Amino acid sequence: MWTTESLWFEVAIVSIIYALGNILMGHFEEQTPKIRRVAKYLLTLIIVCSISIYFGRQTAMLFLSVFIFPLLYVHGYYLPTKKGINGWTGEPKSKYYDFRKWSKDIFSGK
Repeated sequence: MWTTESLWFEVAIVSIIYALGNILMGHFEEQTPKIRRVAKYLLTLIIVCSISIYFGRQTAMLFLSVFIFPLLYVHGYYLPTKKGINGWTGEPKSKYYDFRKWSKDIFSGK
């Protein structure tokens, strides 16, 4: 009944990663357009499934795991030392909003 031999396994893994990311870190994407967030998820899903089809599941999972390195670099080194932003809390908010080129007027209705 339950098998991991289909592409649904890859869909589940990518979906779990995005669900956890949105639950835990979604507040950092508050001004990102919804269509862009959905497109990012779909693009990742297509890439991972394509890699799994053409190169195998191990390669697809390796592709996903390699993204931990840029994440650690950006959040652990680049943001705190180069931009003065806490890489895990996004504080101070004014610097984070400047970095993302977002409007600081959150009550404008846009």
